[in-house]
Amino acid sequence: MKRQLTGGLVALAAFAAVGGAVVAWLPSDAKRPPTAAGSPTTTESPKARQTGRSPEPEKSGASPSPSATPLPRSGPGTFVTAPGGSGKVGKGTPMRYRVEVENGITITPSDVATQVERILADPRGWTADGHSAFQRVSSGPTDFVVRLATPTTVDGICAEGGLDTGGTVNCSVNHKVVVNLRRWVLATKYYANDVSGYRALIINHEVGHFLGHGHVTCPGKGRPAPAMMQQIKGLLGCVPNVWPYDSDGRLITGPSVP
Repeated sequence: MKRQLTGGLVALAAFAAVGGAVVAWLPSDAKRPPTAAGSPTTTESPKARQTGRSPEPEKSGASPSPSATPLPRSGPGTFVTAPGGSGKVGKGTPMRYRVEVENGITITPSDVATQVERILADPRGWTADGHSAFQRVSSGPTDFVVRLATPTTVDGICAEGGLDTGGTVNCSVNHKVVVNLRRWVLATKYYANDVSGYRALIINHEVGHFLGHGHVTCPGKGRPAPAMMQQIKGLLGCVPNVWPYDSDGRLITGPSVP
């Protein structure tokens, strides 16, 4: 789901991480400068209340297995910030970001922060554009915040940008990359065996929206699915891929989606 609403995780399809807001229902389990300050973007596509960008989704690391992780539908709407910070990755002035986890979620803020740091530091990520840089902080001013939250809380935050995430998808709005707990833990059917990869897609897609990138579609059968494609809605002949760039530093993209 874009504008700083998100960015690979917005129309909803059945949840499987990640433009104009679109909606696609998912199974219950299964920019630096934004275009305009405070403009919304969802990761995958549930019903979007405005034509803009949609929500969308992504392999991570050491989180509990899906079967062992409680998945509450709602929480208090308050957050705990991951302590510490990271060094700068990428070239140019770093965009400072904070990682927060809603109270009541059993996944620790430190675990989420470690995974987000790894994703944003990957050479196939947005730093490959040659001018984007990131640095995680736990205090002081930030350019954006990454939040892991329960479905109801995600819906409330995304609605601030006019998006309906339907309890199933992610979004990027008002300098917040908002990740649905169910997507983070369960991924989607296309990434059922690669939950960590799906998390990378969520972060790359929603941060991509924050950076000003819109939705694109599959560039051709057998080619890698772009990170800015709403992969939760289907791969359309493309093969799974969670990174914005390939290992040779070439942008993986496709035709724009209105």
